Amino acid sequence: MAAGRPFLHVWADTSDKLSGICSILQEKFTIAGERLDADSRLSQAPAAIVIRAELRDVDNIAAIKKRASKLAKASKRIFLLDHTSHVCISQAYALGATLVLPSTIGRAKLLAALIDPADGTPALLSDTQQPDNAVEIAATAIASMFTAVTLGQPLDVAGAKKAGRQIADRITQHGLTEWLMTVRRHHEGTYQHCLLVTGVAIDFGLSLGVGRADLERLYSAAMFHDIGKAQIPLAILDKPGRLDPAERALVETHPTTGYDFLKGQEGISPEILDAVRHHHEYLDGSGYPDALCAESIGDIVRILTISDIFAALIEHRHYKPTMPRAEAYNVLCGMNGKLERALIQSFKQVALTR
Repeated sequence: MAAGRPFLHVWADTSDKLSGICSILQEKFTIAGERLDADSRLSQAPAAIVIRAELRDVDNIAAIKKRASKLAKASKRIFLLDHTSHVCISQAYALGATLVLPSTIGRAKLLAALIDPADGTPALLSDTQQPDNAVEIAATAIASMFTAVTLGQPLDVAGAKKAGRQIADRITQHGLTEWLMTVRRHHEGTYQHCLLVTGVAIDFGLSLGVGRADLERLYSAAMFHDIGKAQIPLAILDKPGRLDPAERALVETHPTTGYDFLKGQEGISPEILDAVRHHHEYLDGSGYPDALCAESIGDIVRILTISDIFAALIEHRHYKPTMPRAEAYNVLCGMNGKLERALIQSFKQVALTR
């Protein structure tokens, strides 16, 4: 193996896909590739595994599961999907993905997912040797939630709450900044947003000194807050640029869709249901879906709304640069009459320094 070149495994379900990925990555990495329908013969532990396969095919899923022990040894497990539906993305995370990207992502984006952005050198282990696997567990929990909504299955409420507790423990030990950086490296789109919101809400709650029970309600509400987006096409959720009126109207159904789904599940408290339904409400009555005013908006909702807006501003999207945290905080400060002024002031430390 060439000195200084990290070793990758590449798995694909067709020869064309396999050769295409290998040609993209071979300049910077030493690569061993194989088709999923062949007997696995790769023995060396890789720094990362890149998989491109049709996850609507049960044979491909079975082949990946047979390689589970090898998959687990890689610090990065990137799945490239031809069909980026909620179900396929959820399936990828269930199989052990640390990052899911569309197969059309292109050379620059794929390399960026494998290379340390600080200095442009391959650093596949440095940003993934985490003190625990809270990110993967949380992403898997969110994927499971989206699958439950899409397929009309029971929700694993206990699993989601357990993931939230692990995020809280991780942030308590290592801080918010570490969580934000890790999530942005490993996740895209709606899942990234849910993970960022949960982390921001937890740190906000910790900074406010909320009790253990209220912190659990807060991180549970954050984990569940966008579950209604499982019914909205990813083409709309991930659309670059402004949504047209019909698309905007569809997106604005997600709080009620999430609420309607969750109210039939065991273990969801009224406070969590309230937060899921009302996290887009504003104090001046200009929000949706119920145009609530100040006296009707609870404390958990107020905290979650600030966390949601801040996370949306600082999240990474492939079509726009990440907004600096100070700039995002200034946006919140400019939302006069919509957000609680005292909470915005308390949020400053979370936004800028934690």
